[in-house]
Amino acid sequence: MTRGGTTSRRNAVREALAGCEGFRSAQDIYADLRADGSKIGLTTVYRALQALSDAGEVDVLRTDDGEAVYRACRTEEHHHHLVCRHCGRTVEVAGPAVERWADAVADEHGFSDITHTVEIFGRCADCRPAE
Repeated sequence: MTRGGTTSRRNAVREALAGCEGFRSAQDIYADLRADGSKIGLTTVYRALQALSDAGEVDVLRTDDGEAVYRACRTEEHHHHLVCRHCGRTVEVAGPAVERWADAVADEHGFSDITHTVEIFGRCADCRPAE
């Protein structure tokens, strides 16, 4: 495949994610692209998602079932997510307390150059049952 072909397919995946509010699986993105007439293959979707993730353009998280799901980053700053288990609505949040805690735990155990991922799952206000 030519470099231009790779870039155009990556752009197609990027654009598919840009139109989504919540996190989407690679299979969902693939199905959307195919429904729109794209000839893209599922393996290519996975490769594009990996490249976009490596470049910091998409957020990736693991669902309760262990499936990787993706969405376009809304910010370039390090952040965490609140994710509705019912509808998938996602809110990016800063977590200075989490950052301090992660640094303290790493220091306590002699670790450096740490990274971390924090995702908080619950029900958003629209999906929460009336109390």
